[in-house]
Amino acid sequence: MIAIFKREFKSYFTSPVGYIFLAIMFFFLGLQFRMAYSDGVADVALTTGSMNSYLLFLVPIITMKLLSEDRHSKVDQALLTAPVPLSGIIFGKFLAAFAVYCISFAPTVIFEMIAANLVEVNVGAYLYMLFGMLLFGATLIAIGLFISSLTESTSVAAIATLIVNLLIMLMPNIVYWIESSKTSVTGISVKWISDVVLALQNGLVYLLDKLTLTAPLDQFYLQIITLGDMVYYLSFIAAFLFLSVRSLEKRRWA
Repeated sequence: MIAIFKREFKSYFTSPVGYIFLAIMFFFLGLQFRMAYSDGVADVALTTGSMNSYLLFLVPIITMKLLSEDRHSKVDQALLTAPVPLSGIIFGKFLAAFAVYCISFAPTVIFEMIAANLVEVNVGAYLYMLFGMLLFGATLIAIGLFISSLTESTSVAAIATLIVNLLIMLMPNIVYWIESSKTSVTGISVKWISDVVLALQNGLVYLLDKLTLTAPLDQFYLQIITLGDMVYYLSFIAAFLFLSVRSLEKRRWA
């Protein structure tokens, strides 16, 4: 696993991918901090949390090549036949992408130091929000890693991951639309049909509400860390890493 991690992490900086991702992240972090600072709000936690929408578009940059590039260049054949556990391959690649992701938030430490020299800051709020963003990013990386395992095209992996991330971003709007459409259901003349449709809508709302990955971030900003929120993100991470392992295992036996 360590060898896979080192190889993958190094590959981010022997190609433009890592530099492009970090440059865009640093730019938007700086932009958000400057806008907040200009408005007289030296809240680095708010700056950190405001990156969640950007990440939905940026994370595919570092996940699109994780497995698809190996498959395209036939390097995966050596990995799949090597005496290395598939879980080690997946976890090594996941940690490499996550390490690059963590580096992208390094400027927030500098922002917090700048703010501390000017006003009294709430370091706890910043650390809570940073922890939440790391969990959120790790979840997006796990999803992108799984999608990358399904194709040999980095472009297809990037586009598919972007589409999934857009659905994640629009999930609250979809839930609101379904909730607002309940009024039309009550107009159905046949009562049992109305009850069935309403039950299906309630079930769908509940399911989609649980899939809204950005919702727990509000709790982290309020400095509320619950076991449920951590398990929520960790469950997504574990599930998609498991699916990635199964995807590789299927190709190994094929």
